[in-house]
Amino acid sequence: MWLQKLSLINFKNYSEAELLFSPSVNAFTGNNGAGKTNLLDAIHYLSLCKSYFNPIDGQQIKQGEEFFIIQGAFNKNEQDEIVSCGLKRAQKKQFKRNKKEYQRLADHIGLFPLVMISPNDISIIIEGSEERRRFVDNVISQTDNAYLDEVLLYNRNLLTRNALLRQIALTGKYDPALLEIYDEQLVLSGNRIFEKRKVFMQTFTEIFNQHYRYLSDDAERVELVYESPLLKEDFAELLKKSLERDRILERTTTGIHKDDLTFTIHGMPLKKFGSQGQQKSFLIALKLAQYTFLHRQKGFEPLLLLDDIFDKLDDNRTYKLMKMVSDQDFGQIFITDTSRKRITAIFKEIEVQVRIFDIDKGEVGNLE
Repeated sequence: MWLQKLSLINFKNYSEAELLFSPSVNAFTGNNGAGKTNLLDAIHYLSLCKSYFNPIDGQQIKQGEEFFIIQGAFNKNEQDEIVSCGLKRAQKKQFKRNKKEYQRLADHIGLFPLVMISPNDISIIIEGSEERRRFVDNVISQTDNAYLDEVLLYNRNLLTRNALLRQIALTGKYDPALLEIYDEQLVLSGNRIFEKRKVFMQTFTEIFNQHYRYLSDDAERVELVYESPLLKEDFAELLKKSLERDRILERTTTGIHKDDLTFTIHGMPLKKFGSQGQQKSFLIALKLAQYTFLHRQKGFEPLLLLDDIFDKLDDNRTYKLMKMVSDQDFGQIFITDTSRKRITAIFKEIEVQVRIFDIDKGEVGNLE
């Protein structure tokens, strides 16, 4: 699968743009703030129906305009596919594939798989467990539509149970039978999610380890571990044991919404003891493992988007990364960098052709 053409109208800092891409490596070069990352975000929209950086769709409309349109022409399994996203201020987002509008955006997820590597990904390491669960859910959802529906159902059930706990605290009226019904619903969807996460992590961890060993020349010992309350005890029993605490705190304190990933380097927390370069290598290995997992599950190469990838990586890891992603196991790649000279030199060294677009203030200039 590859993206042949991208068209934009009033998207972020672009009034209008049309770009024709190479099926291999494409690079956007220019100063910070020129709009390079916005092009990656437009591609992300076409794949996952939303911005990678900002969940508020209306804020993607160019200042002073009333709407935006993004359209992409894909080639997938030798078939042409047109995907478009449009939004008018104060109206519902429209998402279409081959001119047919989706009734549920979830039905589009996974059809055009994509992996994005961005400086923002550092939140996976330094922020709370929600960021790491979101990462896991994003990977699984692109291969399993039923999983995404299950997560949405679990979150609804969790909100309902929490609302009941607050009501009990407010009124003092406790109906064990009603709470038991809510618990059963939460356990049913929670167990399904847990089993899928557990199976996924068994495969994913092995792939991650392979990628990190390659990037670091096997010089560092890192570990990625899946943590869940359900690994130690049955979910229904956990809810019973935590009932008193839940009533005091007025929220559900155990369940798969407490799942986490732990990252260590040489047995120590990566967040505290990993250098910036080691943290970035860890993140890149995570995302490359995501790419490999999606590739195996889908049977074709996802898109790979690399935003400001060279910052904080030494020359050896930069060379190995570009050599790796330019290999035959990877498909179409999009890269942003402030230096055209650096892009040219790197791909000349590894003998891979790259199409370079010069970006300046929302305008697409020369390409080679």
